[in-house]
Amino acid sequence: MNLFDPLSLPNGSIIPNRLAKAAMEENLADAAQAPSAQLIRLYQAWAEGGAGLLISGNVMIDGRAMTGPGGVVLEDARQLQRFRDWARTGQAQGAQFWLQLNHPGRQMPANLGQPTWAPSAVPLALGNLSKHFALPRAMDESMIAEVIARFANSARLAEQAGFDGVQIHAAHGYLLSQFLSPLSNQRSDRWGGSLDNRARLLLEVVKAVRAVVSPRFAVAVKLNSADFQRGGFSAEDAREVLLRLDELAVDLVELSGGSYEAPAMQGDARDGRTLAREAYFIEFARELGRVARMPLMVTGGIRRRPVAEQVIASGVAMAGIGTALAIEPELPRQWRQGRDSAPVLRTITWKNKVLASLGNMAAVKFQLRRLGRGKPPRPQVAPSWALLVQQLGNARQARRYRRWITLRRE
Repeated sequence: MNLFDPLSLPNGSIIPNRLAKAAMEENLADAAQAPSAQLIRLYQAWAEGGAGLLISGNVMIDGRAMTGPGGVVLEDARQLQRFRDWARTGQAQGAQFWLQLNHPGRQMPANLGQPTWAPSAVPLALGNLSKHFALPRAMDESMIAEVIARFANSARLAEQAGFDGVQIHAAHGYLLSQFLSPLSNQRSDRWGGSLDNRARLLLEVVKAVRAVVSPRFAVAVKLNSADFQRGGFSAEDAREVLLRLDELAVDLVELSGGSYEAPAMQGDARDGRTLAREAYFIEFARELGRVARMPLMVTGGIRRRPVAEQVIASGVAMAGIGTALAIEPELPRQWRQGRDSAPVLRTITWKNKVLASLGNMAAVKFQLRRLGRGKPPRPQVAPSWALLVQQLGNARQARRYRRWITLRRE
């Protein structure tokens, strides 16, 4: 297989090549928590860059449950025209464009002023940073049913807006991932305990989404290969969940890993030392590819063409690229032209892993904001400066979000 061969999905639609713009949290919503002009301009850059598939950053299914204050919310039709504009922009050069649907569960900043939900009342373990997240409330049956219905509703609205599909986020320690992990899910009812019970919410969400969208609309899942925490969601658990997803109408599974507590999704490739470290989920994906009927996608530090080619040559259907496309949105086009570009951010050497992860994410978001304003990226920005700029921006967005949520209640 070649990086630029088309991929036929189980639903019959075709992705024009094997390179995907993986989800990165943009936090670029407007005052109505809808896609802003800056966000739409960002996706214009990626559409022109030549990736075959664009997957949005977090789109929240519930305006009361946010991964960050600048998050886009799709829970009703009030802002549907903005979503239509966003969809058309992303699809303008022939790429498929999917919305990533998410609920943060306990991974919601406390300064947003909203109660948090989780499978169990287990707080985040982030050391001194734990104070920034509230103790969650253990969900009851009605709350679980509401979450399932909200995922389905947002998927239905996404199709109405003209998107090609949705990706259900069940990785990185967000709500569906929290249900999968025995560390955060300590329930003794039908939603906890055995893996079958812990996976029940994800499977019910997939079935509910598929029931309300058309057969040609893609339904994908983002799944952790592991949480990288002792006693957490393991690689063997991931294999078993994938087998259960095999029985449903899932068009693609993206494999990633980690959470806020163990941010493996940031990877060890920031120093750029070896090709092998750039695709750190590839070995696991190769093993799962032998049992999965749906196409698999691997995301995790890919920034060099030889690594992307290695992913596809291993039998994985798609190579997901995140940070590298924040630095160089034209990377797929450059690779197609034979240029071996390999964009990289400034290396972070901070000893605190959680703080280093925050610094890395801030440096990525710094690039996204510049692209959204029509400016070139600055990959050598100091992570400390990017983090400061982000914190100031988050404070402004949090105030705006709290006003928005107050007005919704009136």
